Amino acid sequence: MINELLLIFSVVFIYGMAVLGYALFGKAGLYCISAVATILANIEALILVNAFSMEQTLGNVLFAVTFLITDILSECEGKKAANKAVLTGILSSVFFLVLSQSWMLYNPSPNDTIMPSIKAVFSNTPRMIFASLIVYAISQLFDVWLYHKWWKFTEKKFGDRRRFLWLRNNGSTLISQILNTALFTAFAFWGTYDFGTLVSIFLSSYVIYIFTSLLDTPAVYLARLIHDKKEQKNLSVQNGK
Repeated sequence: MINELLLIFSVVFIYGMAVLGYALFGKAGLYCISAVATILANIEALILVNAFSMEQTLGNVLFAVTFLITDILSECEGKKAANKAVLTGILSSVFFLVLSQSWMLYNPSPNDTIMPSIKAVFSNTPRMIFASLIVYAISQLFDVWLYHKWWKFTEKKFGDRRRFLWLRNNGSTLISQILNTALFTAFAFWGTYDFGTLVSIFLSSYVIYIFTSLLDTPAVYLARLIHDKKEQKNLSVQNGK
């Protein structure tokens, strides 16, 4: 039961931090969280746990928050800002990959006790990060593109730009997560686990993404509310001058 409670807490905490980051720092806050999440998710994904009667890798929630971030940016700041978050995640992953691999080239001191643990963890991360880079770029850019396609569709059909946020949010994320989950499972774990485990990882990851995608919708609405209040405040200040 502890694993399930920790995962629920992770969703609330991570999504809450994304909204708080946007409320406090705007786009810069989301870019920062996107960079941190892409790095930590690649480390966390190395851990296998059992939760909700499924075997799954950790890191799913952290990967999911990057989709929440691009949806918030698409909704509130535009397509260009959302794509910039994707590029931020790619750059931070490249930076982390090069730096973390350089650590293992050092000759440790005779008094060093941590290098074996560092090698045990980070010797596996290059494949994970390369897989993540490719999959992240493809699935996130697809998600941003699809979000705006849904937006054009609903605006044209119903004549209202603000309605159906839930549809473009879930319609883009749920579809792009199929692509994300399939590609990442294949690239990151093929040859590491047997086929049955790969199928289990794919199914459990996508089931989690379904729930995380549905749960992030209130966060997008809240972020838009924060954005609207900031816009109203700015207009009031300008009108008062």
